[in-house]
Amino acid sequence: MILSDPELIRYGRQILCRGWGEKGQERIKGATVFIAGVGGLGGPVSLYLAAAGVGRLRISDNGQVELSNLNRQVLYNEHDVHASKVVSAREFLARVNPYVAVEPLGERITPDRIASLVGDAAIIIDCLDNFETRYTLNEYAVLRKLPFVHAGVEGLTGQITFISPPETPCLRCIIPEAPPPQKVFPIVGSTAGVIGCLEAHEVLKFLTGIGTLLKGKLMIWDGLESEFHKIDIDKDPHCPVCGKD
Repeated sequence: MILSDPELIRYGRQILCRGWGEKGQERIKGATVFIAGVGGLGGPVSLYLAAAGVGRLRISDNGQVELSNLNRQVLYNEHDVHASKVVSAREFLARVNPYVAVEPLGERITPDRIASLVGDAAIIIDCLDNFETRYTLNEYAVLRKLPFVHAGVEGLTGQITFISPPETPCLRCIIPEAPPPQKVFPIVGSTAGVIGCLEAHEVLKFLTGIGTLLKGKLMIWDGLESEFHKIDIDKDPHCPVCGKD
């Protein structure tokens, strides 16, 4: 993927980063990324991947914008209330970077539809708030050996890991059982912003091939104490998704 002169100017500062270079930027331009959910996490993820020049973003969300979303879902404003999230997000991202193709997928992620939704994406990003669909993403990632960035937030805390089947533990290894569902959970917008930016950061490192990914690590951010903690995680040999049993 050859970069145009305007793109070389637009992305010039990140191209200067050690190990990135024009080749790294060309890999980013040629990449397709699947973003599951364009809410509190998916907003900063899609925003910063678009700004960085990822060639194609496949954004999936069957929801509509609600007034209660606006404390954390940065792609939307009051004029978008009751509108399709993916359609509004595409319009926003087109203004951020016209060189990026955004494909809005306004349907629910299910086991029988996930292959069509993910398409030819090189990586899956979990920006969801329910574990049933997260487990669907996880199973598909393991089946197809696709990299899968998982993150979750609540209140002033968040977590993130980079799952790389079959090398690393999968989501079922880390969280074997889904926590009880919550219709409403506490969340501060800046928490979603911090963790969403970290997800985008992991994706950019993966696409350019630089840095160390959070493989086999669960990184937890305690926003109350402004502290990061990394926990080593191991594969479960009895995992129903990626185990050997």
